[in-house]
Amino acid sequence: MLRIAVIGGGPSGSCAAEILAKAGIKTWIFERKLDNAKPCGGAIPLCMVSEFDLPDSIIDRKVRNMRMISPSNREVNISLDKVYGENDNEYIGMCRREVMDAFMRNRAADLGATLINGLVTKIETGTNKQGPYTLSYSDFSNGETTGENKKLEVDLIIGADGANSRVAKAMDAGDYNVAIAFQERIKLPKKEMGYYEDLAEMYVGTDVSPDFYGWVFPKYDHVAVGTGTMQKNQSLIKSLQEGVRQRAQKRLVNGEVIKVEAHPIPEHPRPRRVVGRMALVGDAAGYVTKSSGEGIYFAAKSGRMCAEEIVEASKNGAKIPTEQDLKKYLKKWDKKYGTTYKVLEILQNIFYSNDGAREAFVEMCDDMDVQRLTFDSYLYKTVVAMKPWQQLKLTFLTLGSVLRGRALAPKSYKPVASAVRDEEEVKKMLAVSTIKGGIKVKNTPQKVS
Repeated sequence: MLRIAVIGGGPSGSCAAEILAKAGIKTWIFERKLDNAKPCGGAIPLCMVSEFDLPDSIIDRKVRNMRMISPSNREVNISLDKVYGENDNEYIGMCRREVMDAFMRNRAADLGATLINGLVTKIETGTNKQGPYTLSYSDFSNGETTGENKKLEVDLIIGADGANSRVAKAMDAGDYNVAIAFQERIKLPKKEMGYYEDLAEMYVGTDVSPDFYGWVFPKYDHVAVGTGTMQKNQSLIKSLQEGVRQRAQKRLVNGEVIKVEAHPIPEHPRPRRVVGRMALVGDAAGYVTKSSGEGIYFAAKSGRMCAEEIVEASKNGAKIPTEQDLKKYLKKWDKKYGTTYKVLEILQNIFYSNDGAREAFVEMCDDMDVQRLTFDSYLYKTVVAMKPWQQLKLTFLTLGSVLRGRALAPKSYKPVASAVRDEEEVKKMLAVSTIKGGIKVKNTPQKVS
């Protein structure tokens, strides 16, 4: 009987373990931090809810409104009511990772996967990395701070252990650049929290990120406020988080930081994602998109696709798949999503390159055709071919927006106005306190570099 270790209990590992367990394959899933709260915006597309059978109980907020905010504080409102109609049920799900991950991981365990609260410390890969594989791990199931040293032999490994993947190192998957995500969870006064009830905000500008965006996403009793940037700018991450807080300070007034989080995320797929009978999925493989920074859906999908290929090749665990069998998963993945990753990388290079381009990007988001194409792609993971007139319109819209964006790009950044209080009330509140806790914020505004 085939024996498989899934290392990592996030969406990618949990979905892989679920498929394997359903097929009756002997599966172990390792996760050291069972209460892990990855610093992540936590937005999931609508198609993920149905495709992965996720219950309403893990979704904190069903967001139907987005607000894009440019460097000059131009605000563009995007309403799914207008894009799809008030009677439709489209939404962006906002989740806390510790809640969603635990649900998916426990579901895999309920189906028969053996869940181990353990940290894999060493992987012996056998001759030419072909296995069998011996895992050395610390088992923390007893609740002690010092784990019990154990070993396990398996025939195949799925590496779902994130950007700093130990499996990737064992299989010599090659290095990749990582971006840095930084996030603070902030509790807000009732008025401000009511404003964010079904609304998510995205801020762009050199002050919040030179190559990405900042976000304010609603959760059940707080907002997640964060930013991300590529590895070359990682030393700036706290000052960029400061930029998000300063730009949104009038909407986050009197907030209190309840948690600070930081984590690496991949910038591109690893050079090698299958070696021997070891396969990488999710962040370990590098499946985070440029431009949007989306990774949750693609993590879950990659775990499922990899496991499905293993089930088929092994005839439900009757034989051990070969390296070539595992590589079929990669071919299917690249065929299905390769274009999506390339297009989003091009868009990031164009529209996040400078503040003029960011102004153009936000302006374009005000166009209904752009909104429809964007949300069809995001919510349903379908690429809708544009009609010739739409292509022509988009070309002229882009050119015009870029030209206007250069003129609108600011020389300095200002906070956006409060959406629920008048200016005098906000000034009085800010004179006393803005946000309690979290990073230390300077009082001097940031300048354009």
